[in-house]
Amino acid sequence: MSDLSSLGYTYDELPLWSAPFGLMLLETIRLSEGAKVLDIGSGSGFPMLEIADRLGSAGSVTGIDPSPDSIAMIREKIRLKSIPNAEVIQGVAEELPFGNDWFDLITSNNGLNNVQDQSRSLEECFRVAKSGSQLVATVNLPHTMVEFYDCFAKVLQGSGVPGGIARMKEHISAKRKSVEFLKDLIHNSGFEVRSVQVDGFAYRFSSGTAFFKHYLIRNYFLGSWKETVPDDYVPEVFAKVEELLNAEAKEKGSLAISIPYACFDCIKKPRK
Repeated sequence: MSDLSSLGYTYDELPLWSAPFGLMLLETIRLSEGAKVLDIGSGSGFPMLEIADRLGSAGSVTGIDPSPDSIAMIREKIRLKSIPNAEVIQGVAEELPFGNDWFDLITSNNGLNNVQDQSRSLEECFRVAKSGSQLVATVNLPHTMVEFYDCFAKVLQGSGVPGGIARMKEHISAKRKSVEFLKDLIHNSGFEVRSVQVDGFAYRFSSGTAFFKHYLIRNYFLGSWKETVPDDYVPEVFAKVEELLNAEAKEKGSLAISIPYACFDCIKKPRK
């Protein structure tokens, strides 16, 4: 029997952040027996391993991620859960180590918006996709955490931070593109966009202080926010942002942080 740490590892299915994105992706994909699937930016293994389990042993799922920690985590989950039709390799979407026309389905759960070169990554996806295959990708959208950014902008302007607003906007646009921008990018790579589903959810906190101390925010967002502000301004700016968010939470009874996202269902049109 597995020890408690190993047992916990198998139950650690996914970060909460990626759950709503991934559930929509799972509702959108079409699985056929014997299919070969590629998952871009597999993270901690969701929904890659869920797809492998649903696909059955006749098919296979290959995950790719640049993080050695993610690779180690997924490989341990594959071992503990006995999922023989799943494998994961270290690499980047801009240089996929596969032949042309190789996969029947390509998925990416909030992964393609974190690559260095989206155009190149989509072109690589098109290259390794078989004719008629499906690409399903979820992304978070520009108004993600708009409540925080509204307060951030107000403080940057009021504190006279040089170039602060411009850097904040550059930070947002670097990772979060509009639906129309992404549709054009996908189309230019060769895929046809069949549909786009837009949805969202809210992260709710008791206060701005709780928001800033949350594990996800501390480890995956706060550092990049602080990089947009000159070092001398960081303590003052973020203390004031926290004050504004605390005031909003007090006025409304809680702090709701919006997370809008979209799911793109695409096809590599069959050759005539």
